Amino acid sequence: MVSDNEHQESAQRLPPVIFGTSSLGNLYQAVDYGVKLEIVKACLASSKPVAFFDSAGKYGAGLALESLGKCLADLKVAPKQVVISNKLGWYRTPLLTPEPTFEPGIWKDIEHDAVQMISYDGILKCFEQGNELLGDYHAQMVSVHDPDEYLFASNSQEDYKERYQHILDAYMALAELKSAGLVSSIGVGAKDWKIIQSIVADVDLDWVMIANSLTVKSHPPDLIAFIKELNQKNIKVINSAIFNGGFLTGGDFYNYQPVDAGSLTGKALLDWRDKFYQVCKTFGVLPAEACFSFSAGFPGVKSIALNTTRPEKVAVNAALAHKEIPVGFWQEMQKQGLIEF
Repeated sequence: MVSDNEHQESAQRLPPVIFGTSSLGNLYQAVDYGVKLEIVKACLASSKPVAFFDSAGKYGAGLALESLGKCLADLKVAPKQVVISNKLGWYRTPLLTPEPTFEPGIWKDIEHDAVQMISYDGILKCFEQGNELLGDYHAQMVSVHDPDEYLFASNSQEDYKERYQHILDAYMALAELKSAGLVSSIGVGAKDWKIIQSIVADVDLDWVMIANSLTVKSHPPDLIAFIKELNQKNIKVINSAIFNGGFLTGGDFYNYQPVDAGSLTGKALLDWRDKFYQVCKTFGVLPAEACFSFSAGFPGVKSIALNTTRPEKVAVNAALAHKEIPVGFWQEMQKQGLIEF
């Protein structure tokens, strides 16, 4: 049994792998509850002594949170055996249209809609609703989700400034939750890392989650410099979407956009992947292993967030953290111009 002190210490540290839960929210495909239960069970079996789960109100309009809480309860998991991160900013609402309005076509067979709520009061509502959906469990790690999307929706410079102030107000609310001992840490989750950079300059954060940004395919030097800076400030980095939306491991979507083989951009992506796969084959390295090793190999990157719809893949994903990649592999990747250094 995990003690209170061990749980608190675990919540402050980050494991090599954090389990994402977007599949529990029916991302791209509806997943039967029985399969979700097996996914969560496998995550628990691959995590000792405490399992970390990353979720969000946006995932299936709260379905991921609801499913995670139900799975943990059905598996009779003590709350101290898990640490849950909830990225806040999306609030479940009734579904009044044939398709959800917030991300049509992305979430399958969900029974609710969601609206974005980024403000002092809005973020607290999202926090409370998230914990209600989790049932017997609650989020210890909290963040503002998609502040980049929220800002990019502005229609003027004045609107942008107002929206940025809403984000700062949301963080004020989260800081109060932390001061009250209701959460253990505060972070941010975004796809545009430059928005994270702006927020870090104005808000005291414990961690940041970057997505689609630091991968074996995409690793801009200024982002690497920023991660080094975060490490010097003792702000932990969680790297997510390290397969660029599944593309690097054989999927048809690059950063959640379909790849058109007939376009110049699509052809360039597919050519890069073909060469990458050939190097992997030469050195006996699986593409997922190379992706994980590269994305985790920067000082300051403490965890990789991984997600799957297949229970049997969970242990495989967890094992990626222990795979050693030959030096010659990276030398060949650099020689072929597939990585920048």
